[in-house]
Amino acid sequence: MKGLFFRTIVAALGFASLYTISERSARADDWGCQVILCLSNPGGPTQYGECRPPIQKLWRWLAKGRSFPACSGVGFQSSRPHYEPYYCNAGYRLSAGYGPRGSDATCISTAPQAVSDSFCQRDRDGGGSNNGSVTSPRWQRENGRYQCVAYTVARPLVREKPRYIDVTIDGVGKQRVWF
Repeated sequence: MKGLFFRTIVAALGFASLYTISERSARADDWGCQVILCLSNPGGPTQYGECRPPIQKLWRWLAKGRSFPACSGVGFQSSRPHYEPYYCNAGYRLSAGYGPRGSDATCISTAPQAVSDSFCQRDRDGGGSNNGSVTSPRWQRENGRYQCVAYTVARPLVREKPRYIDVTIDGVGKQRVWF
């Protein structure tokens, strides 16, 4: 089944490239159909050389805030372009807030982790020695003894390609395309 799908894509890409090279005038929606065909490739939208020019044009097009190109006769839907510059490692979730320098993004662990006992020590004011590297420190009983656990905080990672659209193609499924 996968072999048939790949052969269909390669054949369609061959026909699309021949059609665009031919001397006939191209229809307005050909580029949109090429983009959909390339995006539906499980190997990635630029796996084949014929897909690189239309996909690169798509990235430039969407980066200017324009809508996704149309393709008549193909069942697909696309979201508006979104911007998400930060992400977290596995086991962390992205948390946004406002700090002294404006908008801040941090990664917070999804489960409490064992941390130094100094985070759970209370001083006269009721606060421990927390320098922003943990949140919600508390003593928790583990295997018959108490240990200090907290949600750890980490800096978010920055995406190389921070913009994305969600594309749903009938018969293929939904995928997020980063550009």
